[in-house]
Amino acid sequence: MKILLVTHGFPPHQTAGTESYAADLGVEWLRRGHAVRVFSARKDISRREGSLVVREWRGLVVHEITNNLSHERFEETYSNARIEAPFVELLREFAPDVVHVQHLLYLSSGCITAAKAAGASVVFTLHDFWLQCPRLGQRVHADGGLCDRLDFSRCGTCLTRFKWKNSKLERVVGGMIAELKGGTGIDLAPLARATAKRIPHAGTRPTEPEELAAEFARAAEERTRFLRERIVPAVDLFIAPSQFLRERFITEWKLAPAHIEHVRFGLDARVERTPRASGAPLRVAFIGSLVPLKGAHVLVDAWSRIDPALRAQGELVLYGPSRHHPEYQADLARAAAACGAKIGGLLERDRVIQVLAATDLLVVPSLWFENAPLVILEALAARTPLLVSDLGGMKELVERGVSGQHFAMGDVEDLSAKLKAALSDKLGLEQLYAHAQVIPSFAEHADVVEARYRSLRAATRS
Repeated sequence: MKILLVTHGFPPHQTAGTESYAADLGVEWLRRGHAVRVFSARKDISRREGSLVVREWRGLVVHEITNNLSHERFEETYSNARIEAPFVELLREFAPDVVHVQHLLYLSSGCITAAKAAGASVVFTLHDFWLQCPRLGQRVHADGGLCDRLDFSRCGTCLTRFKWKNSKLERVVGGMIAELKGGTGIDLAPLARATAKRIPHAGTRPTEPEELAAEFARAAEERTRFLRERIVPAVDLFIAPSQFLRERFITEWKLAPAHIEHVRFGLDARVERTPRASGAPLRVAFIGSLVPLKGAHVLVDAWSRIDPALRAQGELVLYGPSRHHPEYQADLARAAAACGAKIGGLLERDRVIQVLAATDLLVVPSLWFENAPLVILEALAARTPLLVSDLGGMKELVERGVSGQHFAMGDVEDLSAKLKAALSDKLGLEQLYAHAQVIPSFAEHADVVEARYRSLRAATRS
């Protein structure tokens, strides 16, 4: 088959869970003899807005559109003609049998309708709640509270504090940088980004006029209506990596159960565990982005509340990239140093499984509705005991008493109590994984996805 993968970012520039999954899927399709292209976005102020770069990554041809958030209207965050034009050209040139969408952040909903109009079968894997939530698909309000139900008036008060576009000054500076690089090869983008981090942006005040909130509430409602009317009929099959997300879209978006299927992700990582030496400290770890929603600060706070004598029986290391939220990371580093925790830096993907094999307890303290976090799947494959927030796909993936335990999301005292129990050998870590669930291999997962492709193509032909 000819398969076109659509995602908001792609390696080597973006390597988070969705991007990594899309890359793995593309490589697997190549291995099976399919023809594959990738359409993705990249924010890069050294390139002209809307410019297209065609590059190669591990045998995959990647068509990368530049989106520097030079929007005039909020609607352009989900319906953008500048994005759609090169996508339509790619559809004409490549003529894919299947278009498999992974994410539309920084892209455009029109990519889906264009794919359907071109005669392709359209599959959409829902990695998060972007279709429902205009604030990055996380269903977390600007005040940090979870949005357990959809409420457009609440969206309005949230979006007034969401930076959904670049300012006029940023656009002018970005254009000058692109012109300079194009003419001389000199790239001032890194300097501009570093400078911008030190300048507060307009529209980030803690309160906004009621009129603006009402305007954004209407915009959020219009966005939902537009996406439901445009995308749902054009997608042949939605795939949900968790039952939790599938049920939300059935109840909240009224998707027919047959229109959205739960398909578990697969993973090939298998590794021998590194046993802890007798009397050695309990090895506790956090692996993920060091950003507020991932909750590393909750873990450090909980660790700090343990009596130092007991805390000395363990060691806590936090691994993650340092390129985002510098103020948050500075505060986190200070808090970690105060309680003896360590910042381990970025883990390259091929090292994650080895670190997990040498970890006695992985803590996943996320503060939002995680769907099917890759690090939890990797921990399950490495048979690493888990302690996770009792929320969304995290709770679903980790069976209590089998592969780990849950704690109340954001509850520092509950997490601290669970950590104390682990340090006192009362959490039963050694007894876990006696009857743990088996993680499908990536090839087994791909078998399921490929079978869906073929059935959709057969239905289209008939």
